[in-house]
Amino acid sequence: MRIEENKPLAPLTTFGIGGPARWFVSVGSEAEIAEAVRWGIGHRVALFVLGGGSNLLVSGAGFDGLVIHIGLRGVECAAGAVYRVAAGEMWDAFVERTVVAGHQGLECLAGIPGTVGGTPVQNVGAYGQEVASTILRVRAFDLQTRNFVELANPACGFSYRRSRFNSTDRGRFIVTRVDYQLRENAAPQIAYADLKKIFAGGSPPTPVEVAAAVREIRHAKGMLLVEGEADCRSAGSFFKNPVINEEHYARIVKASGTVAPRFTADEGSVKIPAAWLIEQAGFHKGFAIGNVGISSRHTLALVNRGGASFEEVAALRDAIVAGVEGKFGIQLEMEPVLVGA
Repeated sequence: MRIEENKPLAPLTTFGIGGPARWFVSVGSEAEIAEAVRWGIGHRVALFVLGGGSNLLVSGAGFDGLVIHIGLRGVECAAGAVYRVAAGEMWDAFVERTVVAGHQGLECLAGIPGTVGGTPVQNVGAYGQEVASTILRVRAFDLQTRNFVELANPACGFSYRRSRFNSTDRGRFIVTRVDYQLRENAAPQIAYADLKKIFAGGSPPTPVEVAAAVREIRHAKGMLLVEGEADCRSAGSFFKNPVINEEHYARIVKASGTVAPRFTADEGSVKIPAAWLIEQAGFHKGFAIGNVGISSRHTLALVNRGGASFEEVAALRDAIVAGVEGKFGIQLEMEPVLVGA
């Protein structure tokens, strides 16, 4: 295990923004994770766990502590389409492996950047699917007890874009492996309107076909990170879709003078697209402050146009939040993890 000093973090994130880590270590095994934690505790420094860097906004000052970069690798598939996947595996490559095998459950989550270890933390979801519906258990290092534990699905506290790992127990666990239960010989899930249009009237699609269609939809919306494209430097969806009650939704319809798009959430609640709220508040595609702008193809993504600073991202974020709150009474919640601010 080699500890580095003043390691630049921007190149390790999809946003490409932020300062260095005071201390940095890449770990390739559970033993090295335990060793890195002991080093951090012994030196009395804060710890931050870094995976694929796809859902992060790093401050200009960087992180004044030890960044533990997860590099654990390995994928096992047991009978019954049960996958045991190390936290450092790239998520989209793993999804592709499952759909090629004909296994259903993750096909609508194709094209999402990052690593496997981040999926239970954020309860990653898109186009009608969430990983919570397929996760059997999560193996992690518990920083409180300093032991490795295995948490069954109910113990993970999953809800919309949340889990115990990013809410009640934020910072307590370092995910090392995730076990998924997929389905064999099952029809892919086609719940999203654009997917329904693509496959309307034809024979039932395969998981491979659905995953390919999802990637095309994401690409068209600028949500597929393709190096060299104008909108490729982002942290993905920058704001969570807010969940509100029916009464609040009725007020929004009245204020906007149009029927706002909606999706069913919990009983008596409505999920409303953050992208629609942003557009209605006057922030159009391509809107920019300095070197940071809204994607030219999707208002939910903020993009580094080149040489962007954390301060520019924060300024655009705050302007959007204030605009939406002023018009609709909804305070948008940032989706990427804020590091070092």
